[in-house]
Order: sequence, then structure tokens, then C-alpha cells
Amino acid sequence: MNQTKKLLIIGFVWPEPNSSAAGGRIMQLISIFKENGFEITFASPALDSDFMVDLAEFGVEKKSIELNNSNFDDFIIALNPEIVLFDRFMIEEQFGWRVSENCPKAIRLLDTEDLHCLRTARQKAFKENIIFELNDLLSEEVAKREIASILRCDLSFIISEFEMKILNEIFKIDLSLLHYLPFLADRMYEEELLKLPSFEERKNFVFIGNFLHEPNWNTVQYLKETIWPLIKKDFPEAVLEVYGAYPSQKVLQLHQPKNGFFIMGRAEDAKEIVKNAKIVLAPIRFGAGLKGKLLEAMQCGTPSVTSTIGSEAMHANLPWNGFITNDIQEFAQHSIELYQNENLWKQAQKNGIAIVNECYQKDKYSEEIIKTVTLLLNDSESHRLYNFMGSLLQHHTLKSTKYMAKWIEAKNK
Repeated sequence: MNQTKKLLIIGFVWPEPNSSAAGGRIMQLISIFKENGFEITFASPALDSDFMVDLAEFGVEKKSIELNNSNFDDFIIALNPEIVLFDRFMIEEQFGWRVSENCPKAIRLLDTEDLHCLRTARQKAFKENIIFELNDLLSEEVAKREIASILRCDLSFIISEFEMKILNEIFKIDLSLLHYLPFLADRMYEEELLKLPSFEERKNFVFIGNFLHEPNWNTVQYLKETIWPLIKKDFPEAVLEVYGAYPSQKVLQLHQPKNGFFIMGRAEDAKEIVKNAKIVLAPIRFGAGLKGKLLEAMQCGTPSVTSTIGSEAMHANLPWNGFITNDIQEFAQHSIELYQNENLWKQAQKNGIAIVNECYQKDKYSEEIIKTVTLLLNDSESHRLYNFMGSLLQHHTLKSTKYMAKWIEAKNK
């Protein structure tokens, strides 16, 4: 980059990488753009939290903004960024029209985090006890909003290859509007395993996940009621430690030490906990995107037992670092087997390294994203010319969202 380019990130919440994979994801994006010489401002309408990162430490300016307030217009005109990155489609709905109106030349990027419509539709099918079909997405209310948001942006970062396929094949979104960007990880070497706690030094099963995220809470209930009793029956001394940010009262009530089921609350250092655990259990029943907890397990040399949804789009065609099954009996048996069989455990560990190196290479994806964004910066006009549906939506939703926001603003006065 010749001169410093300004990037404005508008966050749904302030980044909390120790609380959720989404927080880690946004910090990865910050570091890529920072390393490539961008000047970054992070703005959010969210309240400050005790666990948010200190953005100043990363050389990022922090700015609090308000929903439905024209002060944002003055702020963005003064900042005049070349690029605006929306964190999740709800943020693009709120601020996209203001960005288009006040900085029409700025490139608009969207980080979807995961496809919300996929997660919502699966959750609905699960609750109604019906089999989820991909076509269910077409009638999903959230899908209409999310797809409109993707079309209005110049480029959307998609975390999973399965979601890339859905957007292209089910929703017919042109691939020029989508950019595959998984989680990013440094290359791992087998020697690194020697520095990690060994099979003998590790103990207990572990689950880790933010409880504000419905799929995590559902997984913990499922473990407690269905899977843990099966594991305990054949392996009476087994212990499961459940960690996660923001546990509610209903989560804390599941704490049952006499049954080896421990609710531990927020993890001070998730990596330390996972490194010292023997197995990560994640029988996830609905959700979308990639599972940060399962990539973290691989990086910590900790095998995992998960479901097909847990492992979805995470391992190319490579063998999993443990087992994948949706059958509860198998899940319990595999968990015990992996816990007790050192050779099996060590092989699972090696599988994890192969997956990290094949699927999540930071250098490769960082380079690609900067290349793509630079091309966009240099030729945004013709890119937009071919996104007719996007310009159509800009034209119409700009008006509806704009006047709704102005009405709310007037009402608030």
C-alpha cells in the first residue's frame, strides 16, 4: 500500500477474544489489515464490557457510536475511510445506508461470522423435531435480511466452504461478491507436541463455549442429560469440566460434582485449560460457521469427539482429530476409547496438526484477502456495475432503512 488507507470497522459488540470465537475472528481481521499498513478505527453502539480487549494496545482507535443518530454522519464524513467493514449483517442494516450516503466511494465489506439464517433454520427444525432441508432457508425471514445485506456490500467474508456453496447454489449469489476466509492459524510442527502436556499428564473431558450462544447451551444440556450418563456408566471415574463466558442461573444449576459434572464458569485462559484436558467433547446439534473450540483443540494437541454439524466444513477430507458421530452410544464409546487408548489419542493429535496446516494457513489467506481488497479499491466502479441486484437493493433499502431510522431519531428527541 503506497499511502495509509483508513479502515473503519463497525462492530456488533466490542471484541472479546477470550469469550467467543467471533471475538477472536474480528481480532484476526484487525491484525491482517494492521500488518498491511491500514489505519484502523473500531466503532460500536455496544456498551463497554469488562472483558473487551484494549483496542489502543493494538494501535486501533475506539469510537462509541449510537443507533439512529445523525452524529454518525458527521463522524464518518470527518473520518472519510476508504474501507468500511460491517461486523454481521445487523450492523450493515443499521449503518450501511449512512455509509453509502456519506462516503459513497468507500468499499463496503461484510464479515458474516457465520450464516445466521442457516443457524436459525437449523435451530427451528431441531426445536420442531423435523429434518432440516437446505430449501428451508428460502422461506427463512432472517435469510431475506441477510442475503439483502450481502448483496448491498461489495464483498462478504464467508467462514465456511459449505456456506459459500449455499450462497452460490441456493441463493444464486455471484462468487465475485463472496470471499472464503476461514479461521487463521500458524503452521504447526510435530515437535511442538513434545512441548505440550503428554497423554499421562492430562486429565478430564472438557467442553468450552460462550453461553450467550444458543447452540452451546443446547450442547451442555445434551451432554448432561443424554451423553454423560452413558460415559459415567462405563467409566465411573470420568470427570467433565464445562467452561464458558456468561453462564446463566440455569447453566449453573447443572453443576453436579458427585456425578463428575462440573460447571466451571468463564475460562481465564481457554488455551491453558484445553491443553491440560485429555479430550474435548462437542456433540453440537445445530449451528453454522466453523467451531472455534474445535480448531483450538487441534492447536492445543487435544483430540475431540463431535457431531457432523460440529465438524462441518472444518477438515477438508482429512481424518478428524478424534471421532465424528451423531449416535449417542457411539459418542460415549468413542469418548472413553480415546481417553484410555494412548496410541489412538496420539494419532488423533497428529490428525489435528494435519488439519490445521491444510485448512487454516494464516499466511495464505492473509495474502489473498489483501490482494482481493486492493483490487476492489482500484476498480470498485466496474465491480459495482456488475452487481445490479446490489445497486437495486441500495436504491430501495437505502430509502426504507433511512426513513425508518430518521423517524426513530425524531421520536427519540
